[in-house]
Amino acid sequence: MHHKAVRYVTRTTAAAASTLAATATSVAAAALAASIILSPAADASARLDGVHADLARAVQLNQVTAEQAARFEARLAGRILGDA
Repeated sequence: MHHKAVRYVTRTTAAAASTLAATATSVAAAALAASIILSPAADASARLDGVHADLARAVQLNQVTAEQAARFEARLAGRILGDA
């Protein structure tokens, strides 16, 4: 093959692979978004368990104090349980 033909085939193959990868990523992102949107909402106790776990981790990482976490958890519990 001539040098120009090889370069053309290489470029078009790379462009096609890039487009295919971008399309696959978009499809995967859309599937993930759909699964999140269509999944049933967590009940209040599951949400509070998640909040508690997240705040416990934040305390371990010294991002907030235990007192701040407790106040914030109480505030969120009031909102979550008020909506339930």
